[in-house]
Amino acid sequence: MQTQRFHLKHTALALAFATFATGSALAQTQPEGALPEEIPEHYYRAELVILERVIDPALVEEKMAGKQVEPPVSSDTNLWVEGENNTRSTDLELVDTSELHLNQAVQRLERSGNYQVLAAAGWYQGFPPDYDSGPMRVAMGDWLEAADQREVDGYISIERRRYLHVGVHLNHWQVTEEALQEAQAQTEANAAATGPTQDAATGTPAGQSQPTENDQGQPNPTTVPTDSAVPVNPELVTWIRETRRMRSGEIHFIDSPTIGVLVYFEPIEQTEQEEE
Repeated sequence: MQTQRFHLKHTALALAFATFATGSALAQTQPEGALPEEIPEHYYRAELVILERVIDPALVEEKMAGKQVEPPVSSDTNLWVEGENNTRSTDLELVDTSELHLNQAVQRLERSGNYQVLAAAGWYQGFPPDYDSGPMRVAMGDWLEAADQREVDGYISIERRRYLHVGVHLNHWQVTEEALQEAQAQTEANAAATGPTQDAATGTPAGQSQPTENDQGQPNPTTVPTDSAVPVNPELVTWIRETRRMRSGEIHFIDSPTIGVLVYFEPIEQTEQEEE
């Protein structure tokens, strides 16, 4: 049986765009909480939703294991970075998810049971001519403990040329059983090759602390460090490498077979009533 190529585009666009099929859906009330009193030129609300399709990576036809991924780029800006302990770091003043134009699309995608929304971010910002955000780091999804990183990572950039352009550079990783076994075998081989060594002065294995006594004259527990484990190299499932021009007031979808990004820009202008 031929392997089916799973792709986000058709179903995700149908689900997400259904909410915005009419002009009235686009004309939602602007959330005021993050707006400045005086709206500058080239001011927008930017919205990004990063999602993952619930699918067994083994069913993805596009095999990426042999692809070379360049080292992480240097970045001064965190867009959405989740740490090991589920702490989130961002350098943007994000608005509440309930205020996003994409909020209904997010809810529909989640209710379908086929998608997991990893991040939903919206913020207000000026994008004047020649603006370049540089790479804004993202890291989200499951924590791959053996690889000491998040399942999805990379960066997103926004540039203002003649029009707004968004560059998406994301990697979707997994830790395979084969990679775990290889790392374990290498750890054991390193330990066997090194072997225990003794401190010449004390006769105690190197790295092991000497027993000491506490205030009551009782011996303190002896600390014996464990051998350092060889880190597991995660395997690439899919990636996104794309830069696309953005039309204001339209939803754009940039995707791979397992991850996708919804993008929306809405220009914010001072109304005549506000100016009065």
